[in-house]
Amino acid sequence: QVQLVESGGGLVQAGGSLRLSCAASGFTFSNYAMGWFRQAPGKERELVAGISRGSGAATYHADAQKGRFTIARDNAENTLYLQMNSLQPDDTAVYYCAAKSVFSDFERAMDYWGKGTLVTVSS
Repeated sequence: QVQLVESGGGLVQAGGSLRLSCAASGFTFSNYAMGWFRQAPGKERELVAGISRGSGAATYHADAQKGRFTIARDNAENTLYLQMNSLQPDDTAVYYCAAKSVFSDFERAMDYWGKGTLVTVSS
């Protein structure tokens, strides 16, 4: 049974940092590209960052998050991370991790999804 379980969300003040984790099980983690998405209240879900399968040599970060967020993976621990720095109130959202067998078209479809973790940034 495939499981993606996010953790690390919470309440943080503007300018602060959080590190999200996503623990994967039930599939061969290293064989899948991974992504972080978020959905703010009243808004559509958006792609935040992605990382290729294997060593994760290729990464993608959305323009709004470049320089502030960093995606990484640890295949030995079957875990995906998102380091978030300089958080702003606009970053408030539910953050989801997701897996896909190829590192492309993340915004069109993913193979597996987690249930999300809430990040709230206060001003």
